[in-house]
Amino acid sequence: MTAEPGVRVGQDSDASVVERSWDEPEAFAVLFDRHADSVYRYAARRLGAEAAEDVMAETFTTAFQVRFRYDTALASARPWLFGITTNLIGRHKRAEARRLKALGQLPSSPPGDQADGTLADRVVDRVSAQAVSCELARALARLPARHRDVLLLIAWADLGYEEVARALGVPVGTVRSRLHRARRKVREALGGSDPTTLREESDDE
Repeated sequence: MTAEPGVRVGQDSDASVVERSWDEPEAFAVLFDRHADSVYRYAARRLGAEAAEDVMAETFTTAFQVRFRYDTALASARPWLFGITTNLIGRHKRAEARRLKALGQLPSSPPGDQADGTLADRVVDRVSAQAVSCELARALARLPARHRDVLLLIAWADLGYEEVARALGVPVGTVRSRLHRARRKVREALGGSDPTTLREESDDE
């Protein structure tokens, strides 16, 4: 049995935690303990560390307020939480655009000498030794927000296609279409490589 990220085998599912929090509000803290770090990392890659703190806090505040509407048929709350996070990031479009623009203007680092913690580094280190962080930032900045959201939820939040569809409230076919277009644009900008391809969807959802 494979547990969902942040959940150890034998622990209650996220859905069970949310349902319990309806009568015991303090139980919701379990969800924070499980997923706050991954939500923060995703927000930090997109907006920077300072804004990510606020986005993470607001994500869980919002989730707590609307927890009675959670569909407990869905064991994992990750798509729900990342959907809230992505909506909040959408309110910071200018901040994200400024961050990507600033990263895109940085001089390329020699292979193996990339600055630790920048927007693209953790993606780039999954590719062959190429200094593409600035080019990647420029490519991401040029994407429509709806395409960038799909691409980064898959590449950086590690969600599957159906999970992204639930997070964004769109059909799976729309996710596939947006992802295809986003990756094509990234490949074109990077001369054929796509460092955002961190996972392959094995099932035909």
